[in-house]
Amino acid sequence: MSLARRSLKEVAAARFGWRRAYGDTTEIDGLLSEQTETAYTGAANHAALATAKNTDVLAVQPGVLDVRGRILADVLYLEGVLTGARNRGLPPELIERLEDAVDHGHELTVILADTVRTTAAAHTVGH
Repeated sequence: MSLARRSLKEVAAARFGWRRAYGDTTEIDGLLSEQTETAYTGAANHAALATAKNTDVLAVQPGVLDVRGRILADVLYLEGVLTGARNRGLPPELIERLEDAVDHGHELTVILADTVRTTAAAHTVGH
């Protein structure tokens, strides 16, 4: 099944709170590869669009704020997943990976917040 078709089915299922789990690492590796390919295919235009759009430091700010907000929401979701994994006594290796992901996500939101502050500070210095 194509990624687009599977994604559409998964989006529809997600609206009802359904998610599919995969028990086969080969299938997961294929899905991860598809995600990466899709992301990099979309990223091909990002540099050109960003160069055209980001004409000064304040033009960069809204996009960085948006990304930070999405990442923060996802990290908070992962914190809930982590709490559930701990409460259910799931394998320590899984809990460790989730802890790493949550910690890294929080670090990334701090870096992005600093980046947003830098856009404002650089704008103030420039004017």
